[in-house]
Amino acid sequence: MATVAVTDATFDAEVKNSTVPVVVDFWAEWCGPCKQIGPALEELSAEYGDNVKIVKVDVDSNPNSAAAMGVRGIPALFIFKDGEVVSNRAGAAPKAALQSWINEAL
Repeated sequence: MATVAVTDATFDAEVKNSTVPVVVDFWAEWCGPCKQIGPALEELSAEYGDNVKIVKVDVDSNPNSAAAMGVRGIPALFIFKDGEVVSNRAGAAPKAALQSWINEAL
């Protein structure tokens, strides 16, 4: 399963109303650290399959979702479970650290 692009219009349906846990990556095209973690998130999405959904929100195109979540710097990552934030972190990290963080939150 590849990461899913989410917009302000689809945020609630894709994230808050999801039946599986969701990792949300707030990012931007110009953000170097965001580009660093992108491939790791794609790999994790494939590894978790249908058990965890990983979505990406471009903060430049979708400022409302980022503002609603209080995002002040990117990359900003949130884990939603049953429509609620259960964990969040900011900044780039290696794949193993991201995987460990996701596993701890689930």
